[in-house]
Amino acid sequence: MNDPFVELRRNMVERQLRARGLRDEAVLRAMGKVPRELFMEEGLRGSSYADGPLPIGCGQTISQPYIVAYMTELLGLAGGERVLEIGTGSGYQAAVLAETAARVYTVEVIPELSRAASGLLLGRLNYQNVFFKIGRGQEGWPEFAPYDRIIVTAAPAEFPERLFGQLGEGGIAVAPVGADSQRLVRYVKRDGMIRADELIGVIFVPLV
Repeated sequence: MNDPFVELRRNMVERQLRARGLRDEAVLRAMGKVPRELFMEEGLRGSSYADGPLPIGCGQTISQPYIVAYMTELLGLAGGERVLEIGTGSGYQAAVLAETAARVYTVEVIPELSRAASGLLLGRLNYQNVFFKIGRGQEGWPEFAPYDRIIVTAAPAEFPERLFGQLGEGGIAVAPVGADSQRLVRYVKRDGMIRADELIGVIFVPLV
């Protein structure tokens, strides 16, 4: 029996990602493999590959596919990195990271979202390289620091200093930052110093 979502995934990769200039083949393969439809309520699965965010409950959203892929590409993953994700949400971004990095440590403040995501990723999808924690994102996950990469999927007014302390030398962090208006920012840590590059305007739920 043909899976209609296979073609939807293929179209999403070609029309929403590659057509907009994304070129990291590992990221594109991950986006074409991870079944986005499983990360949302059954009634919304027909819209899984729409070019925009969708609600996942608890006042949270699953990000637009382009933004997920773009943020992942900005991390510059080679496959062996340890990544800290702040804001597990549905678990979709964590699954994409699990396909493109060695280990993913993901933190979520809303217990029911964390439990649902861990059940899906560790159970049905059988990822062995994703680790879950319920807690405040601003605190990170210091037990496993330093991390090669950090990705934040909710917007702080300013990037939490504690997370910079958990980023290893030469590491990269990507986050939406801002209160009234948000910009996606890429941070690089060199010689203990942080260089920030502001990129595109975005809209994310606030980091709480």
